[in-house]
Amino acid sequence: MSKASVEIVVAGDLVLDEPDADHWLSGIAPALRAADLAIGHLEVPHTECGGEVPDDVPAPGAPPGNLRAIARAGISMVSLAGNHIADCGAQGIADTIAGLDEAGVAHAGAGADIAEARRPAVSCVGAQRIALLSYNCVGPEFGWAGPSRAGAAYLPLRTENGEPVTPQSQIVGIEPQVRDILAADIAAARATADFVIVAMHKGRVHTPALLESYERPLAHLAIELGADAVVAHHAHIARGIEFHLGKPVFHGLGNGCVVTRALSPSQNHPARADWARKRQELFGFAPDEGYDLAPFHPEAKLSFLGRLTLLEGESPRTSIIPVFVEPPGRPVLAHGERASEVRNYLERITAVAGLPGIVVESDGNVREAA
Repeated sequence: MSKASVEIVVAGDLVLDEPDADHWLSGIAPALRAADLAIGHLEVPHTECGGEVPDDVPAPGAPPGNLRAIARAGISMVSLAGNHIADCGAQGIADTIAGLDEAGVAHAGAGADIAEARRPAVSCVGAQRIALLSYNCVGPEFGWAGPSRAGAAYLPLRTENGEPVTPQSQIVGIEPQVRDILAADIAAARATADFVIVAMHKGRVHTPALLESYERPLAHLAIELGADAVVAHHAHIARGIEFHLGKPVFHGLGNGCVVTRALSPSQNHPARADWARKRQELFGFAPDEGYDLAPFHPEAKLSFLGRLTLLEGESPRTSIIPVFVEPPGRPVLAHGERASEVRNYLERITAVAGLPGIVVESDGNVREAA
């Protein structure tokens, strides 16, 4: 790689509820550390505050010390705008941000108010300045930030019956103000950065290949308004990859590293135990045996890290780093037949989703099919 290039690696959801977070991250840490900038999505608050918000199935606060493990693994920037970041209220968000600042991890997507939540994270890498914007697209709306309310940055979408947006809603369209939000925020980020990434928490969970009707138009809009790349998470399973105006869209990065007991039916928190049983009924899957800390759809074992290589005067080169999730939930870099399985899987789910065909080459390079 030439000295004029910058390599960015992007990972999906991070949920690190368990002790020894360094161990759980160690299988993918070599790829994260090798990058000039590694970005993940922090799914849950890291706090010792025990409060829970009402009217949702709250995620427990993860150990604050695990934020330092994320930094040790090589991640130096995270998106925060997701459906669980406000599960421990304003204190949980404040504790998480304080912990990230202490660990030296830049962050975007949540804050003490909407202005802070919409502010981009910016990192200087060589001669390049990289900006990250982060938005929640799936609710719940009580977790969205306001002028004087802590929460996540968000893009307002339209539900089938006009009810408030929740992760279980049927989202059918994009509200007009989405264009205004993206245009203003991308322009502001572009004023201080050379490369702008927009992260979106979007889609339907636990369902292979599926893209909801709003997902492509939303990602395309961000590109058309000046984003250089769009990355997405929330589904806890990989989704397809496409290019719009020559810019990459990762529709779902899958699980970056998710190890938690909060998704097990066998626990003493009634709401979480009930949801763990219900989600398998709703989405028609049973986790493979042994995945106690990552009880997701069996296809979620096939995952990847996205990679963007920035070269002066050229469009970014897009590639993937294959990942396989071992029981009970530890992701590791995939090689040989496992890596080939991941590459073939991405080509297949991209086609099944109705996206233009892609080819994932043996070195991980992703290109549009001829």
